[in-house]
Amino acid sequence: MTSMRHPRTATISVENAENAIRTPDPLPRLLTQLIARVGDPSLIVRATSRAWASALFQGRRHVILIQIGGSDALARQARFADGLAEVDWSLPRHFVADIVIDDVSRTPDGALWMELSALTIEDW
Repeated sequence: MTSMRHPRTATISVENAENAIRTPDPLPRLLTQLIARVGDPSLIVRATSRAWASALFQGRRHVILIQIGGSDALARQARFADGLAEVDWSLPRHFVADIVIDDVSRTPDGALWMELSALTIEDW
């Protein structure tokens, strides 16, 4: 399980992320792009990744919980969801085969919690 706070001063640019994040798991780079798409304030509360394979492909299955704060949280979540399946994610040696929002809930303090599932496949 991974938790990630994302100070804006430490953000890895998309151009340099391939060199900065060298891992067989594309999750760190996907998290960076998800947070950029959601906007501030937001927080990766939990992110898990496990190996996945079919007869023809191999990859990873990811489950991600994001907390979206701010008075415009609902509007930002709606913008995030709009066209999510068509986003061209930049993941070296991988591609996003499927990404969906599994659940959205609101806490009494007004924060929005969004749970995502994603399947990334190794690109040969």
